[in-house]
Amino acid sequence: MSDPIRSPLLFHEQTRAELRARAAETLVILPVAAVEQHGPHLPVGTDWLVVEHIARAAATVAAQQIPVLVTPTLPFGSSQHHIPFGGTLSFTTSVYYQLLMDLTSSLVADGFQRIFIINGHGGNNEIIQLVARDTALQQPVQIAAAGYWTIAWDDLIATGAHLGQRLPGHAGAFESSLILALRPELVQEPRPHRDGVGDTNPRGFYQPYRSELHGSWQRIDGYSDSPDRGSVERGTTYLNAIIPAVARAFLSFYEATR
Repeated sequence: MSDPIRSPLLFHEQTRAELRARAAETLVILPVAAVEQHGPHLPVGTDWLVVEHIARAAATVAAQQIPVLVTPTLPFGSSQHHIPFGGTLSFTTSVYYQLLMDLTSSLVADGFQRIFIINGHGGNNEIIQLVARDTALQQPVQIAAAGYWTIAWDDLIATGAHLGQRLPGHAGAFESSLILALRPELVQEPRPHRDGVGDTNPRGFYQPYRSELHGSWQRIDGYSDSPDRGSVERGTTYLNAIIPAVARAFLSFYEATR
């Protein structure tokens, strides 16, 4: 068996001297995720597995044109709404906000001037945006933050990923497809079926107002649509749309901060 090759893209495989030398000119990518219930069929690490794969694959593409590093994925997120189901490790909103502020401050202290938080869990979305805003107000740094599905929204719509399922949903056909493509051995069969889930709004998150209904997650048993509609083929199609879109976002952010 040959020894593993050290990756120049992975923050945690570099020495302090190497990171110090690269920091000023490098885009550092911070993947964030969650460990939480994903229905009776998907692993609780779904968001972590997906966003880590996307972050590293997109960074590999972007590294052909710009200097990039990817930090270790922060596996835990803000998942209080999933705690009633079990299988969930979560920070409260205030703790998660401060945790991310501390991490971005650490990266600035390390000498990095460009940070991109790439998110794999919907419950983190508003918090990472506040962290980006407040970090840039308090620190001499350029910072961006977004969920991978938001970045790749138009590309996913072009694949039909919003048809007959929730996009991105939670533990439904979309995420089931991604895990089937990445780690099929972790998917428990038979997957649940749910009728009555129609096309979602291609506007995605851009709704007139936000509503939160107490107990709504329990009423849908912790998954958003019909997981049995997912497939390896769909997951591969979605990843082939997401990864180039995220790589383009890394490149455009870097160019805008030069």
